[in-house]
Amino acid sequence: MTDAVVVGSGPNGLAAAVTLATAGVTVRVLEAADTIGGGVRSSELTVPGLLHDECSGFHPLAVDTAFSRSVDLAAHGLTWRWPEVQYSHPLDGGRGAAAFRSVDDTADGLGVDGQAWRRLFGPLVDRFDRIAEDFLQPMLHVPSNPFALARFGLRAAPSVQLLASRMSTPEARALWAGAGAHAMRPFGQPLSAAIGAALATAAHRYGWPVAEGGSQAIATAMRSVIEAHGGTIETGVRVESLDELGTPDLTVLDVAPGAVVRMAGKRLPARVARAYRRYRHGPGAFKVEYAVVGGVPWSHEPTRRAGTVHVIGDFEETAAAEQAVHRGRMPERPFVLLGQQSLADPGRANGDVHPIYAYAHTPHGWTGDATEAITGQVERFAPGFRDRIVATHVRSTTDMSVHNPNYVGGDIVTGANTPWQLVFRPRVALDPYATGIPGVYLCSAATPPGAGAHGMCGFHAARSALDWLGRR
Repeated sequence: MTDAVVVGSGPNGLAAAVTLATAGVTVRVLEAADTIGGGVRSSELTVPGLLHDECSGFHPLAVDTAFSRSVDLAAHGLTWRWPEVQYSHPLDGGRGAAAFRSVDDTADGLGVDGQAWRRLFGPLVDRFDRIAEDFLQPMLHVPSNPFALARFGLRAAPSVQLLASRMSTPEARALWAGAGAHAMRPFGQPLSAAIGAALATAAHRYGWPVAEGGSQAIATAMRSVIEAHGGTIETGVRVESLDELGTPDLTVLDVAPGAVVRMAGKRLPARVARAYRRYRHGPGAFKVEYAVVGGVPWSHEPTRRAGTVHVIGDFEETAAAEQAVHRGRMPERPFVLLGQQSLADPGRANGDVHPIYAYAHTPHGWTGDATEAITGQVERFAPGFRDRIVATHVRSTTDMSVHNPNYVGGDIVTGANTPWQLVFRPRVALDPYATGIPGVYLCSAATPPGAGAHGMCGFHAARSALDWLGRR
């Protein structure tokens, strides 16, 4: 009987375990924390009855993928819920813009820039299933849908700044800036538009849903699949060396590249060790959870119905904040991503008290306190917000890296989205999941296609491992 050990139970480690288990491999998952899930953990962090997502909260690229189609997670309890407005960007004076599932509804709210929005994203929406099939794979592959992918590339290859030049109104430019800021890169860099273009298109194709009962439900569903196929999961087990694992046929590591170097020691080929040591991590995140009576009193009415809110000023302010973070300076008014998950999933609230999720982009390894900056940004666009707060829970940039060791320096996406690393992560290789040690594979978000709770890094790593078994 073929056996495998998976180290780490984030969404990618669990996806790898699911893929191996359903292929008939006996799987054992080892997790250092007391709770499985990594970036999809949820818990009551402020007041009893309020469920907060600890990291990943919205999952536009997890709804329809090769992994999600390979296993029926709905049969194991996973249910998606959507807000009415997928994401929004309030501006000063009660203005703002909102993205709906419909491209036309979104464009209709953007005035003279509506047609520009339609031209940018409309042609991609109907093709997005085929586009996603390709960009959720390693870059070095033969495209299944080359023409659709090329069309997407025309939006993804430029900079955020260049695409913004197609828009003239503050509202449309801000709406695009919020999506573009998810890359955590300066807006003028080549390929900085890639992640924003994917997320903006996904909002119109799949929406930005939440998992009913918290993101933890994703991990719980995958655990159910693993156990149904005879696999086991052990928590509270910290693996310091591959030598502790015995001699499994396969080992799959849901860890950052630097951790592989430490765990593998001299077993890791020198060229791979050098590449993993050179792997670059990006900006950090400082997170505040709020318990808020009556929700957030946004001045911009559509934002009151939005699942995700990008909380900062106009395009220029957003670009300046991201540039400052890239240069190692914490802006006074940072980019804040705020989640109102209870709008789509009311069971997360406790009566009229709602869980509000917010994090600010910070420089890598930043040691300061952004609590007041985050609260101030929300108050700026929602006067009276402070008066509604009944409790908070703070997780600093440093705390992030302790809470999840994959988040080196507070980097919640497990790797800087530089042009090089967008194409070649974690190293230049035909098989980016292979570590160079026979039977040992890397599956964290440091591998393609990168961050998100889609599980595709784990899915591809497991498929690579199974291919190796077949050739052995």
